[in-house]
Amino acid sequence: MFGRLRTSFTRFAGSSHKAADGGGRDGRSSNLFEAAAAYVSACAEDDQEGIDEAATWVSPEALSFGVNELACRAVIALARERDQSPRTVARSLLGLPAA
Repeated sequence: MFGRLRTSFTRFAGSSHKAADGGGRDGRSSNLFEAAAAYVSACAEDDQEGIDEAATWVSPEALSFGVNELACRAVIALARERDQSPRTVARSLLGLPAA
């Protein structure tokens, strides 16, 4: 997933990511969290069209911030659900040994 994220950022780094009509789908402004949710969902589903589309809704910096925020919230939610520390959950999700 992070490899695709890096690839998309590289591909779009030199271009403007908002359409002239305000960006986002259906001509409305996109919330960076909507873009992050769409981007991560598309990555999880291996949907390259969805990845490419979501990456155009906001700037690469905003998308990066949104993806980071989504990751933090997801790890915290899973940690609470599993009654484990966020560090333990994050390492587990990445397939790393317990610290």
